[in-house]
Amino acid sequence: MSRTSSIVGLVAAAALVVTSHAIGAEPSSTSAEHWVHSWASMPQLTESSNMPPAPFTQNGVVLANATLRQTVHVSVGGSQLRLRFSNAFGGAPLPITAVTVAQPRGGQAGVSGIEPGSARPVMFRGKASAVVQRGAQVVSDPIPFPVQAQANLTVTMYSGQGQASTDITSHPGSRTTSHLVAGNHVGDEALSGATPTDHWYFLSGVEVWSGPDTAALVVLGDSLSDGRGSTTNGNNRWPDQLLARLQTQPDTADVAVVNQAAGGNSVLRGGLGPTALSRLDRDVLAQSGIAWLVVFEGVNDIGGSPATDAGRRQVTDELIDAYDQIILQSHAQGIRVYGATLLPFGGNSYDDSSGYHEAARQKVNDWIRTSGAFDAVLDFDQTTRDPAQPRKLKAAYDSGDHLHLNPTGYRALADAVPTTLLTS
Repeated sequence: MSRTSSIVGLVAAAALVVTSHAIGAEPSSTSAEHWVHSWASMPQLTESSNMPPAPFTQNGVVLANATLRQTVHVSVGGSQLRLRFSNAFGGAPLPITAVTVAQPRGGQAGVSGIEPGSARPVMFRGKASAVVQRGAQVVSDPIPFPVQAQANLTVTMYSGQGQASTDITSHPGSRTTSHLVAGNHVGDEALSGATPTDHWYFLSGVEVWSGPDTAALVVLGDSLSDGRGSTTNGNNRWPDQLLARLQTQPDTADVAVVNQAAGGNSVLRGGLGPTALSRLDRDVLAQSGIAWLVVFEGVNDIGGSPATDAGRRQVTDELIDAYDQIILQSHAQGIRVYGATLLPFGGNSYDDSSGYHEAARQKVNDWIRTSGAFDAVLDFDQTTRDPAQPRKLKAAYDSGDHLHLNPTGYRALADAVPTTLLTS
């Protein structure tokens, strides 16, 4: 394949790292090693129902004198890593007092404990603290923390002051349990009395320092890729299951899978979070080490469009134009773009009685399959539809709402991706 425990004690340990290279500098390398995104979550404005619970949101301030512990599932490994924190939608600067990275207890996702002695401090230009300005992100210094492919990683953040706004940045559909506790406990092996919450906050990326052949596939999508219907702390969304499959083959073991999807997201208008077209720069083109993009989104645009003939024509034309722009802009950065057909939704509320939404889906899918605009097509519609009722999902894959898949259905999507698309 060819492609390019005590915070005081922890900070003291970091001083040894800082002396090994210039503050904030790239790790030394004599080869084509580079940074590659191994995990990411799409930042979005947090809805009131997804805010940290009281007392962690109180009097207009979020996470004041509070510790937040989160676990993420990285895709590929590396000798060092660095973290990204986002304040893209914050109504005030985000003060970070201290951060650690550690191995979760037992290597498990969603647990509050960490392995004894595994916590390492995270620094920002050699300092333990940072302020993420409104609308911005902060990238940490490189952290000497070797991580294996498909490992779970614990990131613990403490903010003394808290964020002085209830407009905050998060990823609500984490399908992973995070933990909140009062006080500074970034290095504690256990978080006694912690409050669980199934959301990610502020943490938006993990990059690994990896070999020259390591590269990433980004998935641009909605709840079908974000994992609605998958198992909390199970990491069995279809991108996770694709990663597990890739890891079994030597030719694709160095392919990262970066999931930039969010429930309710749309390509053009409406939905939740910034649209796919407006977030392309941030969530795809600005990510590290990206070689391929899967575009699997559009069903929310169709489902939210007027159930009229004019609505059908408009949403069809606009989606095709948007896909074309995503392809053009990604190709300009040397990224190959694969289009995934939209799944059946017969029996769901999107399936209007007039049939206009289904007609729009069919028209869009026909363009994806036949236009030649994409570098390859992933026919997820064909993979998941019931042969006897092609407007509906196979019953074995249906989560129950006739739109989202269960883990078996997500496995079918993962198995439908030809691995040869990721070997050049």
